[in-house]
Amino acid sequence: MALPSPEQIKTQIEAGVPGAAVTVIANGSPSAQRSLLLDHAHARSVAEFLRDHAEWRLDYCSLMTGVDWLDAETSQKVKVKKVVQAADGSESEQEVEEVRKTKTPGYLEAVYHLFSMEKKHGPVVLRMRTTDRGDGARLPSLTPVWRSAEFQEREAFDLYGIVFEGHPDLRRILMWDGFVDYPMRKDYVPPVDEVPVVVPQRPGSAGTPSEVHR
Repeated sequence: MALPSPEQIKTQIEAGVPGAAVTVIANGSPSAQRSLLLDHAHARSVAEFLRDHAEWRLDYCSLMTGVDWLDAETSQKVKVKKVVQAADGSESEQEVEEVRKTKTPGYLEAVYHLFSMEKKHGPVVLRMRTTDRGDGARLPSLTPVWRSAEFQEREAFDLYGIVFEGHPDLRRILMWDGFVDYPMRKDYVPPVDEVPVVVPQRPGSAGTPSEVHR
C-alpha cells in the first residue's frame, strides 16, 4: 500500500494526536519532496503515532541531519504618500516609492527521513525548528522512538549545537570535549591554526594544488 500524500498524513496526525500542529513544507528543488514540520510539544507523540500506525509502520529512521538557517533580510518596495517640497518652496502630497527591509531571525533544523521496513515504503520527511540559533537551540530527541537516530542526533549536537532534550547519551561524537563552537554552522570561523594553506605543485608535476593545515 502506497503512502498517502503529506496533506493526508497531516490530517491523520492531527486527528490522532490531540493538539499537534503540523505544517506541510513545500520544496522548490527538482525532487519536490515535501516534508512535515512538527511542533516541539507533540513531536515525540507524533513520532510514536507514525511508527505505530497500522498501515504505515514507519519503524526506521534512515537519516537525521541538521540544517543551519542564518538571519535573513528581505526588501520590499512599497508606495507611500509623503509631503514633498519643490524647488520654489511649495509643498504637495505625492506618492513615492520606499524600500522597507524586514529581518527574519535565523534558526536550526533537525530533519528526519522515515521508512517502513515492514511495509517497504517511504520516505516521510519530518522537520523540527529551534526557536533561534542561541539559547533556544533546543529540540525534543526522537531517539527514544527511533534508536537509529541516536548517533545522528549526537552529530547534529556536536556540529550544529542543537541540544536534544531527552537523548539518552548526548555528548560530542566527532570533536573533542574542549572544542569550542560548531563547525557546520554557516558563520563558523576556524581558528588560525586550522586555516587551510594551499601548497602549489612543483613545475611539471601532475595533479592539483593540495591543502595542509597549519
